Amino acid sequence: MTLEIRKIVTFVEETMIEGGRKAKRPVTMVVVAAVLKNPWAGEGFVENLRPEILRLAPPLGAEMTRRLVALMPADKVEAYGKAAAVGVNGEIEHASALIHTLRFGNMFREAVNGTTYLSFTNTRNSPGSLLSLPMTHKSETGKRSHFLTATFQINDAPAPDEVLIAIGACDNGRAHPRIADRFQDMAEMEQEKALV
Repeated sequence: MTLEIRKIVTFVEETMIEGGRKAKRPVTMVVVAAVLKNPWAGEGFVENLRPEILRLAPPLGAEMTRRLVALMPADKVEAYGKAAAVGVNGEIEHASALIHTLRFGNMFREAVNGTTYLSFTNTRNSPGSLLSLPMTHKSETGKRSHFLTATFQINDAPAPDEVLIAIGACDNGRAHPRIADRFQDMAEMEQEKALV
């Protein structure tokens, strides 16, 4: 592997009770996060990020996907997302560059039979900052029960010249979803317009 990965950290969260009530089935979220040297660190403003994207994104996507599906089998994944954080010496564009390419995202999407884009965040953070990784249903973007967020932190990452890249998955929607899907709202609003 041509990656300068300092560490890979995994998080597994299983929620059995939410709102004082037992979930119909536990909700399990998995996050795989890689901390690597920012390939553009110390180079000043780099106009063309593409060579490093092409070099790093495919092996990074493959390794992270392999690790995630080892923790949550692909056929169990219902929702997914990704996140990136660059250290304080980098540009947010550096974090974005490694996750906003099909050469990274398609590996994860195809492995879990997803058809929608991966929800995302990209930011600049200091070591130990709380990070949010948003998720949506892997094939139904309006399915609000699967609007989820995995929250995690790594106490020593990202360092000033590092990038933290993460992917996440969930095997269910929220424990007790009780709000309408986006599609239901749209249908109701169309009916209301017709009555006016």
